[in-house]
Amino acid sequence: GLEMGLFPIGETIAFDLTAMKNNLLIYLFAFLIGFSTTMAEPSLLAIAIKAEEISEGNIKQTRLRAVVALGVAVGIALGAYRIVAGDPIHYYIITGYLLVIGFTYFAPDYIIPIAYDSGGVTTSTVTVPLVAALGLGLAENIDGRNPLIDGFGLIAFASLFPMLTVMGYGIYAEYYKNKLTTKEERR
Repeated sequence: GLEMGLFPIGETIAFDLTAMKNNLLIYLFAFLIGFSTTMAEPSLLAIAIKAEEISEGNIKQTRLRAVVALGVAVGIALGAYRIVAGDPIHYYIITGYLLVIGFTYFAPDYIIPIAYDSGGVTTSTVTVPLVAALGLGLAENIDGRNPLIDGFGLIAFASLFPMLTVMGYGIYAEYYKNKLTTKEERR
C-alpha cells in the first residue's frame, strides 16, 4: 500500500512543489498536511474524548485536537524548512526538547501527561505515511539533499511540537483563568 500508493504520491507532490521554486508553498503544504492528517487521526480523537470526559469538560476535545494539530502542523512545516535549508536535524531536536523541559516546569500539572501523550498519538496510521512520503519526496527532489539523512526526521518534529503547543495552551488557559478570578475578586 505505502510503496505503491502514498510514497509515489508524496514524491510527485514534492517534485511539483520544488519545481515551482517557491519554498513558502512547500511550508504551507507541509503545514496543511500536518494539520489535516492530525485532525483525522483516530487515536487523537480517542484521547481527546477521554480527556474531556475525565476533566469533566474542562478540557474540550475539539480544542485539544486543534491545539495538537497546530503543533504537528508547525512541526512538519519547520521540518520541511530544515530539509530545504539543509540544516542538521539535531540542532532542532535538542532545542525542541529543551523547550519541552522548560514548558514542563511552567505548565499546569494536569496538562503535562496529556501533552506528552499527544506527541505519541499524532504519529499513527494517518499521519506517518503521508509525512514520511513528504519528507522523502522533498529530500529526493532538492539538490544536495540525501534522502537517508534529510528525508527522515519529520515524524520527530510531528511528535515534538504537539507537546509544546498543548503545554503552551495549558499555560495560557491557567493565566486566563487566574485573570478572570482576579477580576471577579475585585468586584
